[in-house]
Amino acid sequence: MRKYILVGVIIISLFALNCKKSELEIDPSIASNEQALFETGQKYIKKNPEKGRLYLRQVIDAFPQSFYAQRAMLAIADSYYSKGDEGNMIIAASEYREFISRFPYSPSAPYAQYHIAMSYFKKSQKPGKDQTKTETALEEFKTLITKYPTSEEAEQANEKIKECEEKLAKHSFLIAKHYYQVRAYNASIDRLQEILTKYPHFSEMDRVYFFLADSYYQSKRQEQALPYFRKLISDYPDSKLVKKATKTLEEYEKTNRTPEKGSFD
Repeated sequence: MRKYILVGVIIISLFALNCKKSELEIDPSIASNEQALFETGQKYIKKNPEKGRLYLRQVIDAFPQSFYAQRAMLAIADSYYSKGDEGNMIIAASEYREFISRFPYSPSAPYAQYHIAMSYFKKSQKPGKDQTKTETALEEFKTLITKYPTSEEAEQANEKIKECEEKLAKHSFLIAKHYYQVRAYNASIDRLQEILTKYPHFSEMDRVYFFLADSYYQSKRQEQALPYFRKLISDYPDSKLVKKATKTLEEYEKTNRTPEKGSFD
């Protein structure tokens, strides 16, 4: 009885294997027709990505310089990108890079570069966590603007660059604030100065000026603190930190006021 069961399992396995193999074979009737191969690949790419990619790769292999080869490469890359998980995003970025390598002057090259950047941007983490992907996304968006400055994607990249820089500035600020709270003022100053230099459009710049000024002040470098307190008061009059900055300046001026001549006579 066990013998018959085993034979049955083997027959079913072989049948399934043959079915799988037949599913992943190119239809010979369209093997030499690039348009038909491409359209068949597009037909299957969503419901059966493996089969769809088989047809699309056949277009690329058999007709490497054709218009359909370009469309096939992008369709393959898009099929990975649309999945959204980290592993598929890595593959997608690699496929888009391959497209640009093969077709650097294609009208679709900016599209591919934008999606390379977005594959990192979409997986980047919140401020306070590892910002490697945010930094990579930022560089890829900048590459897009450098290579394809007049493209529609370049306009979109400019907006994403602002988002990346805001996130990186926030991340640096959180680290700086931590150093400030544990009285590691020099480390706090380094991070805050970095924000001033790299991310001048940070939305919380009033807080940067305050913590930078107070880090100098608390580390007994009052003369270096004063310009930043004054900058906060003049440029961000509606900030909640203006009151503290003003109070500190008043205390400093009171303590360091030069006595008038004859005041101790």
